[in-house]
Amino acid sequence: MHKTKTELLELIADIKPKKEFEKEINRQYKFYDELIDKDTIAYLLVDQLGRNTHSITKIAELAPNGDYTVVGRVMSFSDSKTFKRKNGSPGKVINLEITDETGTCQLVLWNGDTNSIKNKEIKQGTLIKIINGYTKTGYTGGMEIHLGRWGLLKVEPTDASSQSQQRKNLCDEISGVLVLKEPTKAFFKDDGEFGFITTITMKEHNIKKELILWDGNVKDIQTCHIGDSITLKNVTKKWCNGKTEFHVMQNGSVEKRK
Repeated sequence: MHKTKTELLELIADIKPKKEFEKEINRQYKFYDELIDKDTIAYLLVDQLGRNTHSITKIAELAPNGDYTVVGRVMSFSDSKTFKRKNGSPGKVINLEITDETGTCQLVLWNGDTNSIKNKEIKQGTLIKIINGYTKTGYTGGMEIHLGRWGLLKVEPTDASSQSQQRKNLCDEISGVLVLKEPTKAFFKDDGEFGFITTITMKEHNIKKELILWDGNVKDIQTCHIGDSITLKNVTKKWCNGKTEFHVMQNGSVEKRK
């Protein structure tokens, strides 16, 4: 975390007196059975008041072994996996891919935090905010962010500026003429099932766009022919390798226009 309780108090000094702020921190401290330190609680309270937006770190700026607050939208998540802890008790883990306008990373949820997936509070397309998460390099070399003991997770945060920024990653739809279909590629997902991916090119207002289609949308595009007018809905924009990519994930669709 990048700000102390004293520094955070300065951000809301004009709307909440210090005594009232301290009182609320102590109340929350007891409510959480002293499991969350007071600086983290202060961070959350200031965040709820919409005065902590500059503390949000873009995914592309994450570095290993740091503490960060990140806002991202869920692109996908793995099935829950079980494992045995050192003491022999069972544990659970779920990996999520989250994205903002700068890149993507993995969010790793452990044990009780996985219930937000089970209870369907978090699903594909959900906007989430990780407060005071810690980062590490994953086994595949990508960046991972973990909640850990001191992290907090907010689902669909109410901060308007954050939501507005994240919504820029979603296009309602893209319509145009199909001009190219590349061969389908298959791959193994983490759960052992097959996944499918293909790239198509569309011409929209005389501008060509490449779009990457996943899984069910790959099957749907096979019924379309070169020259057909099509509409792709719920297209996701991702910033990758210095350029914007357009992805049609599970929540997207392919429709042939008459």
